[in-house]
Amino acid sequence: MHMPNSSDESDRRKYWTEYMDRMDLLIDELLAYPYDDCGESLESIPDAFDAAGVEATFSKSRICNEFERIFFIRKSLLPDLVSIASELNMRGWMLKLEDGFRTEEMQTRLGRSPEAFDRIIQSCAWESGLRLPPANLVFRRARVLVATYGRSGTHMMGAAVDISVFNRDDGSELWRGASYIEMSELTPMDCPFLNEEERENRRAITEVMERHHFTHFPGEFWHYNQGDALDQILRKTGVPGRYGPVHWDPASKNVIPYEDPARPLNSIENLEAEIDKALTRLG
Repeated sequence: MHMPNSSDESDRRKYWTEYMDRMDLLIDELLAYPYDDCGESLESIPDAFDAAGVEATFSKSRICNEFERIFFIRKSLLPDLVSIASELNMRGWMLKLEDGFRTEEMQTRLGRSPEAFDRIIQSCAWESGLRLPPANLVFRRARVLVATYGRSGTHMMGAAVDISVFNRDDGSELWRGASYIEMSELTPMDCPFLNEEERENRRAITEVMERHHFTHFPGEFWHYNQGDALDQILRKTGVPGRYGPVHWDPASKNVIPYEDPARPLNSIENLEAEIDKALTRLG
């Protein structure tokens, strides 16, 4: 995690707090926004890229050091994703898929895993100036940084991808000010604490993604989604989301909507216990 030491640290903390408060309000709006899942199945992103002959790469890390990443997305979103990868290739770049669909179990475990939770605790401690940040603050920040409801988790809808971009010639990353996955004042897409090259790289990648109908989530510079309630809110369409959180059966390809998508995946009581564990790990 980036921890600023410069004289502008108070400005960075103020920006982070104000921005995260705005994102918290966005999550409230998302939790209330209507959607009607269309029942569309998920399809393989690697298979679609292979069939189209585009060059891309995929993260080999496991979620929570246990779950293999599921590089699937709703079927009708695949053509746009193929077009994105192809256009990036023509620019001399290569798309790296960091993450795709997540099951409810994956998202629940991720929300309290050391790899994510420790970063959230560090961020909340820095923001609050307290070694033991309030559980309510952790809960509010976690629901922005790691979706804590089915209704707000676009990965659980099969409607989102997390991405990085690399140069094809030398394999270097197109630097955006930080790498996937960052939890600091550098995380928001429009972070003002970037140099011109970093800002331009974010803008250029987002321009390609949005030309092919993937909307950027303003709270994370690596996250793009399409067709869900968040997409409709950000584009101000007034149209219900096409996709909601679903359980997916790879064998039958059937999707089953969540019974209670507004239920927290991790309760505030669970997070209070995780705070104690994180403080022990962090020392």
